[in-house]
Amino acid sequence: MSDVFQLAPWEDTSGPFVTVDVHEKDIWPVDDNSGSGTKDSIFDANGDYAGVHPVVAVGGRTAADGRPLNVVGVVVSAIPGLTTSLGRVILNIADGFVVHQWVANVLTYAAGVPATFEQAPIVGQPVYVDDSDDLGEGVTLSMSPLNDAGVKNPQAGVLWYCQDEMADSGQGGPNETYTFDTSLANSLVQQEFCVLLCAPTRELA
Repeated sequence: MSDVFQLAPWEDTSGPFVTVDVHEKDIWPVDDNSGSGTKDSIFDANGDYAGVHPVVAVGGRTAADGRPLNVVGVVVSAIPGLTTSLGRVILNIADGFVVHQWVANVLTYAAGVPATFEQAPIVGQPVYVDDSDDLGEGVTLSMSPLNDAGVKNPQAGVLWYCQDEMADSGQGGPNETYTFDTSLANSLVQQEFCVLLCAPTRELA
């Protein structure tokens, strides 16, 4: 990807904020908690926070451990481990927060690889935390409810309007077109979208 996760601007709304602290080892699919290995990291080679803001899931990665009913949020900041090897990560888990994120257009996997793809994404389309191998560096979200192993992905939220994409809004001038006017290739595309965070799967449990 041209950017690993999201640097500025990663916030598309100023709120709401509900922040929680979690251990780095308990979030996925970043660092060593990913099907794609250690290439996805919120800490740089020196162990310092790199200023990136992935959307992640907290807790179990297996159905037996509660997946897909995970807490989901976006990384606000992170603090390297001081007295232990564990880093501390601050997440915003508030429903209704809108973030810029890389999202893969995968709809289904077959034999462990992306098989079908969304070509005409729409506002409100579900987006999931996805730990599949084929997603690129910095991509933790896709449009697929299952990962490449056939395990249910926790829903992170839905595709949403960016502030500067709203027709005739003050943000970005008198807008006439926006993300959902475009079409995607019938192949793996990983591009930036705005995502409205919500966790309806967890709330229905």
